[in-house]
Amino acid sequence: MVKIKIYSTPFCGYCKMAKDFFDKNGFSYEEVDVSVDEQAAKDMVARTNQMGVPVIEIGDEIVVGFNKEQIEEILAKAGKETS
Repeated sequence: MVKIKIYSTPFCGYCKMAKDFFDKNGFSYEEVDVSVDEQAAKDMVARTNQMGVPVIEIGDEIVVGFNKEQIEEILAKAGKETS
């Protein structure tokens, strides 16, 4: 099973779109709210050099923003299908 982590904030529309995508396709994920978790925000920036959200980790791959095509490509490489 591929591990998915979404760094997000509650007021981010693209974060909601990303979470809706994973929910619709039956993928479980860990959500990290960087608006309240300062250390997670620092870790996210250190790993990606990005301050914007969402940042989505799928296994060892990182997607900055909600890039559906890139997410589907990574999931397909992991043997996971989306609808």
